Amino acid sequence: MSEMKTPRRRSLLKGAAVAAGAMSAPMVAVAQTTSFRFQSTWPAKDIFHEFALDFAKKVNDMAGNRLKIEVLPSGAVVPAFQLLEAVNKGTLDGGHGVVAYHYGKNSALALWGSGPAFGMNPNIVLSWHYYGGGKQLLEEIYKSINMDVVSYLYGPMQTQPLGWFKKPISNVAQLKGLKYRTVGLAVDLFTDLGAAVNPLPGGEIVPALDRGLIEAAEFNNASSDRVLGFPDVAKNCMLQSFHQSGEQFEILFNRGKYNALAPELKAIIDYAVQAASADFAWKAIDRNSKDYIELKTKDKINFYKTPDAILRAQLDAWDRVVAKKSTDNPFFKKVLDSQRAFAERAGQWNFDYEVNFRMAWDRYFAKGGNTKKA
Repeated sequence: MSEMKTPRRRSLLKGAAVAAGAMSAPMVAVAQTTSFRFQSTWPAKDIFHEFALDFAKKVNDMAGNRLKIEVLPSGAVVPAFQLLEAVNKGTLDGGHGVVAYHYGKNSALALWGSGPAFGMNPNIVLSWHYYGGGKQLLEEIYKSINMDVVSYLYGPMQTQPLGWFKKPISNVAQLKGLKYRTVGLAVDLFTDLGAAVNPLPGGEIVPALDRGLIEAAEFNNASSDRVLGFPDVAKNCMLQSFHQSGEQFEILFNRGKYNALAPELKAIIDYAVQAASADFAWKAIDRNSKDYIELKTKDKINFYKTPDAILRAQLDAWDRVVAKKSTDNPFFKKVLDSQRAFAERAGQWNFDYEVNFRMAWDRYFAKGGNTKKA
């Protein structure tokens, strides 16, 4: 006898079959892509913008389709020196620059990069930041100026040159009245030494030199200097200086956008920063050394070592500047005291343990030195 299937019976059987199929099929989650729009403080052709792109690529590659960072060059949305406010307001989701560019908000911010840092090299400054209390101090300062951002520091930069000059300088007196470009606390340092300082962003320096608005300028490194066009407007570069001998990059996030990310995406950003820091250091050595040779051989640039008398004068000026800033700004003294305590310990370890690598290099390569005396 055949079984009669009523409409209700057929409906129940159909539902059971659908349920069984759903249980046997794998669950596929479709992740939604979160897109962040970043801007760097660097011109598109500058190697620093390339470093910003390198960081974004590391995040994008590790996050798959869950997080996508797009990096625009300086000026695409806001001028370079307005990056912090734009990220705070959400006009941008994040950015890539240096802490010294926010110097106008609180002078203590320039201590992340400007000045001799009590003899700490850039990598030791980063160690102080992450393990000696600097990170907490930076967060405290940002909170005090109502900047609701998440900041990551990375990328220990090599000592920056004193800069590019129409004529090489051999003594401190030649700085008096000189129209000179720098940023951060270096503005105060060179002002103390008598220079007339103009804190221009990177993309505006060479045009200003060309038009005679400034007479000398520093930026950062051989690769940036070359691509920005310094060899076209000046033929003398003075190497070594204490004005920005411990600088690093800063990656900023709008805190609201950052906090909305899943924990694993925040972890990816953490580790991308660390990876980008190492990659920057390695790439910078390769590219800067190549461009240094090109500047000397192809562009016929004269390189001079900054005289020790000028370096000592910088230290004297720095002491005067920080003494005044420490009196005027409690945060300044707080950061300075923290750096000093860390530098005393880490510096002694560093100088006691590190061999003088110049001795070995000179043995195999030195032929009367690579730079001239001013």
